[in-house]
Amino acid sequence: MATIKDIAEKANVSTATVSRILNKDETLSVTEATRKRVLQVVDELDYKPSRKKQTKEIKAVSTYQIGIIILNDETIDPYFQSIRLGIEGICHEYSMNLASTMIIGKNQITGSSLDSLDGLIVIGDVDIADLKTIYPEAKHIVAVDQIPKNANVDVVISDFVRATNMVLDHLLTLGHTDIAYIGGEGRVFKVSNLETTDKIDVRRKAFENFLKEKELNKASRILEGDWGPTGGYALTQKLLNLTPRPTAIVVASDPMALGVLSCLHEQGIKVPDEISVISFDDIEAAAFMNPRLSTVKIHGEEMGKTAVKLLHDQLNGRIIPLQVTLPVELILRESVKGLN
Repeated sequence: MATIKDIAEKANVSTATVSRILNKDETLSVTEATRKRVLQVVDELDYKPSRKKQTKEIKAVSTYQIGIIILNDETIDPYFQSIRLGIEGICHEYSMNLASTMIIGKNQITGSSLDSLDGLIVIGDVDIADLKTIYPEAKHIVAVDQIPKNANVDVVISDFVRATNMVLDHLLTLGHTDIAYIGGEGRVFKVSNLETTDKIDVRRKAFENFLKEKELNKASRILEGDWGPTGGYALTQKLLNLTPRPTAIVVASDPMALGVLSCLHEQGIKVPDEISVISFDDIEAAAFMNPRLSTVKIHGEEMGKTAVKLLHDQLNGRIIPLQVTLPVELILRESVKGLN
């Protein structure tokens, strides 16, 4: 029996692209020629979606219709794209059809737009309680990259607390005690009216707690602004006005770190000789920055795959909400060095 992988190899595209074409994802940007080539290969191989073997107790359905609600702009942070691709790449294995991908602020999300869905995967800081007010029938939800308050839903997160502690432990081992933090402002968005409430990002909170225990925490060394390279650049400009300058900067995401490195380069500050920089995510570009960026690897695709598995379990009878915390890895490259 032909598989998604077989189709992808013959059509010379990724498995995620095949999945999105088969699921008629309107957000997919491919040429019409590519779309036709993939569908031609599907016909040639006589592809039929696989279906998990089901016990008598499991609800008998041909395909579950699910949707994604995503907050963050993937063009700014590829981390969120990796989560979505993880979802798309595994849906067919669990007899799920990704019927819609909705972006907060770009798509109108209403009860009627969600009415045909069997389940939802919500990526980013979206107010789940508010979502349930416009769609009370939403019984099957998985929240990814956040722990919503009083929502009683499944959760998939990465261990950012341990990741932050690993980063700071490493910097202290190298002799750094004057350490700054640059991150994005934490905000939770309501689906109904796009209002926001403030939240403290888990990385910032872990940063403060760790350095307080070491009696090294300084409020002036904690700067937050817009996520992305522009925000990282602007916050670094502010940071460089401090006296003395920190010897190391912990950045909340790799795209922000791109802006940090750009600003330091323009100011003639050598990394890591004068200031060390370390970040989070390990996006593909991190290994090609100058210098190559030390970072914490977050397994975005695995987060997406885990969300699909949890949603499948919900749809087949599990009622107890679960929280899954994925491990992280410290990836050391040339942007960090010890003090002389």
